[in-house]
Amino acid sequence: MESAAVLGNTGSTDLDLVERHRHGDEEAFRELYQRFEGMVYNVALRMAGRPEDADDLAQEVFLRIHRKLAGFRGASSLKTWVFRVAINCCRSRLRRRRRWTGRRIEVEGLLDRLPDPRRGPEERALEHALGRRLEAALSVVPVVYREAVVLRDLQGFSYEEIAEVVGVRIGTVRSRIARGRERLREALEKSK
Repeated sequence: MESAAVLGNTGSTDLDLVERHRHGDEEAFRELYQRFEGMVYNVALRMAGRPEDADDLAQEVFLRIHRKLAGFRGASSLKTWVFRVAINCCRSRLRRRRRWTGRRIEVEGLLDRLPDPRRGPEERALEHALGRRLEAALSVVPVVYREAVVLRDLQGFSYEEIAEVVGVRIGTVRSRIARGRERLREALEKSK
């Protein structure tokens, strides 16, 4: 029987989803995919830099999740576990392709994918330009700082969740976020 602490960390729906997957229910994996696809893609995009690379990377992440989901034991939330897999997958890809590390992010059409119909063309153009500057500046931030900033400021993770995802202490997370934000600010200043 699951302990109350484990159920409290993951919620019964997460454990039920994993258990259904263990028993061969492919609909359970579809539910997991639908729940996390946008968040995983956003992390992959911000770590990889280009939409086509992010698409490939997100597929790789979900293939890895599909293979390893049966091993999820509920020590953390399912969300944290999924993002740990995503970050580790991104790290592996970045190590294999060193050329990504310093490359500028190409985001042509990225913000156009989800235009806000309440905004006029001028506001959308300004948002698009700001988004390109932000993505380009983020691409020059070292990977360890970039992942901390992406998880905190763009995905809304708590410091504790980030510590679990990246496998470091909370103090290290705070330091990486502060340094990442500073590097991002410097890069944005240079791009003016």
